[in-house]
Order: sequence, then C-alpha cells, then structure tokens
Amino acid sequence: MAAGTLYTYPENWRAFKAQIAAQYSGARLKVASSAPAFTFGQTNRTPTFLNNFPLGKVPAFQGDDGFCLFESNAIAHYLSNEALRGSSPQTQSQVLQWVSFADAEIIPPASAWVFPTLGIMQFNKQATEQAKEEVKKVLSVLNHHLNTRTFLVGERVSLADISVACSMIWLFKQVLEPSFRQPFPNVTRWFQTCVNQPQFKTVLGEVKLCDKMAQFDPKKFSDMQPKKDSLPKKDTPPKKEKAGKEAGKPQEKKEKKKKEEKEAAPAEEEMDECEAALASEPKTKDPFAHLPKSAFVMDEFKRKYSNEDTLTVAVPHFWEHFDKEGYSIWYGEYKFPEELTMTFMSCNLIMGMFQRLDKLRKNGFASVILFGGNNDSSISGIWIFRGQDLAFTLSDDWQIDYESYAWRKLDPDSDETKTMVKEYFAWEGEFKHVGKPFSQGKCFK
Repeated sequence: MAAGTLYTYPENWRAFKAQIAAQYSGARLKVASSAPAFTFGQTNRTPTFLNNFPLGKVPAFQGDDGFCLFESNAIAHYLSNEALRGSSPQTQSQVLQWVSFADAEIIPPASAWVFPTLGIMQFNKQATEQAKEEVKKVLSVLNHHLNTRTFLVGERVSLADISVACSMIWLFKQVLEPSFRQPFPNVTRWFQTCVNQPQFKTVLGEVKLCDKMAQFDPKKFSDMQPKKDSLPKKDTPPKKEKAGKEAGKPQEKKEKKKKEEKEAAPAEEEMDECEAALASEPKTKDPFAHLPKSAFVMDEFKRKYSNEDTLTVAVPHFWEHFDKEGYSIWYGEYKFPEELTMTFMSCNLIMGMFQRLDKLRKNGFASVILFGGNNDSSISGIWIFRGQDLAFTLSDDWQIDYESYAWRKLDPDSDETKTMVKEYFAWEGEFKHVGKPFSQGKCFK
C-alpha cells in the first residue's frame, strides 16, 4: 500500500484529488501544507526540494520509500486502488477519458470565469461570456451522460468522479447559481452525491453551492495586486503645499493611504485558496531574453482578435503591424492522423498541448483546427512565435508535444501564407491543402 507525504499549499483543489483517492484506497498520506513542514514559496525553492521536483510546483508527492511524483493526476492515480482506476482495460480507459476531459474542457473555462470573481485575474467581458458558453457545453455533455448513471464510470465512485468533481468545486461554490444549474439537474445531483460521500467530506468539509453568481469586484482586484513603492517622477520638482486650510491635506492623504494599505493587506492571503498561489512559484529565466525588442505588440493584436471582427479588423491589423524580423510564422500538422478517433478526444489533445505551453502565451499565438469527423480527422494550425526559430526548443517545459507535429516555416511575403493566415485565423475558407471539412477550432492566446 502506498505511503508518503503530499506537499501543497492550503485549499489546493488539485491536491484534493490525491487526498480523496487516498481516503478511498487506504493509502497512508501525510499532507504538508503549512510551516514547519512546508511553506509555499520557500520550501519548494530549496535545493533539496528541487532535486526531487525540478519544476518546484505542487502538489508533489514523496513516498516513504523515496519514490517521487509530480503532476496531480499522476499522484492521484498512484494513490488509488483498482476500484478507483478501473478493473479492466475498458473501464481504465473510460476513467482516463474523464480525467482528461476535466483538464482540457472544464478547467480552462472555469478558470476564465471564476478567477476574476475571486479578484485574482482581470475581468474581460468577452472571455467571461465565452467561458460561460463553454461551461454550458460541458454541463450538457455531463448531464446527458449522467441521465441514466449515478457515477461517471461503473456503479461506484472512481477516479473519474474525483477528478471531475474537484475541477468543478469552484464553479459550484462561486458562479453556478440555481438558475444556471437548473437545466442540468443530473450534474447537480451527481456533484452533491460525490461531495457528500464520507471520503470526500473528510477532505473538503461541507461544500455549499452558491446562491448568487459572484461578480468581478474592481476594488478587490486592485487590493490583491502587489503594492508598488510610490517613487517621485524623475526631474519632476516637488509640488508646493498650499497655505492655510490646505496645508494639512498632504499629511491627511498619507495617513489615509497607509490606513487603506493596512486594510487591504489581508486580501493577499485569499490567493492561497486557489490557483493564484501559483504566482509565487519559482521564477525562471525568460527564454526570449536574448532577442532584440520588436515593434510588433502581440497583446494588442490578441485584443483585436478577441474583441473585434477577424476578417475586417484583426487580420488587417496583423499584417499592418507584423514584424517579420522579430517574429516568424509556422505551419504545424499532426503527424499521426491515423491515431485520431473521437473528435472530442482530438480536441483534448490540442487543449492539452496548449495547457502545457502556458508560459509561452506572452510571446506566441496559434489557431489550430480539427478537420473531419470521428475516426477520419486531421489537426493542423498556424503558429506565430517571437524570433526566427521554433520556440519549443527554448524551454524543456515546451518540448512534450511539438515533436508529434511536422513543422514548416512560412514566408510572410508569400500569397500562400497570406491565404493560410486568413483562413486559419477566421476558421473559414477552402483549406485546399487539407481535403477535409472544418470541424472545430482552438486558439492559443
């Protein structure tokens, strides 16, 4: 039976998966989430910790026998038993299917919707509305599947239920108000069945479903941003104080500011309750630091692409401002189309790659399309990177998926490139080089 220590920060939903799995399997699991055993942002930066877990991320597991694991799904799988993992190749595959579904389909829109309500991410109306629609789609899939089932796989709780339920905790606690839940009664019934199991309750405590959808609070977001020292502007002479009644005001403002900062301080601790804690993880060297600055502002293009019409605004903006010396355009095509089966699994493949490239977003953009249907599909896309080489080689963290694709650098001045950029960015066109109809598109931005 597995035995060891799980390192994490408090209230980490990813760690909950491993803790609940251990409750079912009987694995002897010690949780180190507070001093002196573990201090997030300090312990995970020490040479000893990094020797066992090079990324410095949590949750991380170290067995009593010295066996080490990182990545929450791997840890939960290791701490499970046969009943949770599945007793046959078919059930094991179904469990893996739902674990992947949680990572690729639930977590991205849930984060985009929930994090702004917690004050740890800026609010973007279009991104939030898109996230809501994606959550509805996910809930529809689950609701249909659970129409004749108590649990996701088989007749008892499995690792599938644990993973999917944990990925939805913040949705149910923050934003899925009764009216939003109403069309999906099977999902609500299943979720409440799961979180009220003794093994879940031991880890999660009482999970209260939200009564009213939480909204973005600008003040809360502002309070949770790191405080910057107020420095006088260079070469700006200090302002003269006014005489009389006005003379006391600067001192009053200083005292008021100090008071506001004092009151705002506790809000920073709220970040430990969710993924915002990851902001304190070890900082790595910028892989693009060696490149000269470019006049092309990637974020400005992404805003145009996200908020305005693709064909009439975003694409023209791209070509008007694109810096062909500072950036390059690549075409990537998945090498193994014969391995692609169900379309939703192929989409999971795309989104899984995007998630693993999260730290590349600042200097990259991609529009990737799934063509065809079940058991007859292909994946290809247009990628924009800073620099003239494939960006994946700049970081070990980015090299997991890219070798599964054939890459071709495109000439930004060619008509072929202009057409491909237009079609892939807009998700419409003839796509003459593909030979299959458009199915779904995914953006990395």
